[in-house]
Amino acid sequence: MGTTERADRFYADQVLDRLNTRMREFVARQEMFFLATADRHGECDNTFRAGPPGFLHVLDDRTLAYPEYRGNGVQASLGNIEENAHVGILMVDFLRDRIGLHVNGRARVVADDAMRRAHAGLPYDSVPGRRAQVWVEVSVEEAYIHCAKHIPHLQKVPRPESGRAWGTDDVKRKGGDFFGAAAESAERGVFLPPPRADAATWRAEAERVLVRAEQRRGEDEEQAFTGWFARKVTASSSPGPA
Repeated sequence: MGTTERADRFYADQVLDRLNTRMREFVARQEMFFLATADRHGECDNTFRAGPPGFLHVLDDRTLAYPEYRGNGVQASLGNIEENAHVGILMVDFLRDRIGLHVNGRARVVADDAMRRAHAGLPYDSVPGRRAQVWVEVSVEEAYIHCAKHIPHLQKVPRPESGRAWGTDDVKRKGGDFFGAAAESAERGVFLPPPRADAATWRAEAERVLVRAEQRRGEDEEQAFTGWFARKVTASSSPGPA
């Protein structure tokens, strides 16, 4: 497309392998970001994360971490990260500077207690729906600007109701059937969940993941993810995770 020279200039001038001072200040005041992940086959997922200013923590100039709150149970991002560590984070400041920041890197899932042992200053949130289930730690490989050219300038407007329903299971407060998918689901045909492994196969997979987690723990005792599974799995147990 004839853009090689312009792209080379951009990489030479704008792409860093760390977060400089201005980038760290920018990250520390963001209340949201977009997260791109993919599984081992390259099947992509893009999602939204939000929280109080600074919920995306700058641990140092090459490391970010954010808490995973209680969600819809699908855990698509965490599942992808376990299979493929490459992630892309896009932060956009719509309100003040009208600019964006890309951060690409490698992620790993870290248990809450392990993260807090390694970083004692992490805050505990008093809101139940904003308490970390686990953390995602991202090692920065690329950090670069997203230009302001097409970013709209937005303004915060107070919500008519007070408070936010963090962690709620109330369908209406979560958005209900906003897009009308439930009404059309019959046209899609019968939903068949992915086949579940039998108890013995699932137990073997759980053991494999636990062994891998324990190996990581040996390499990095303070921060390694301890694994989703415990060894107390019986033949009568459900064949899939809850």
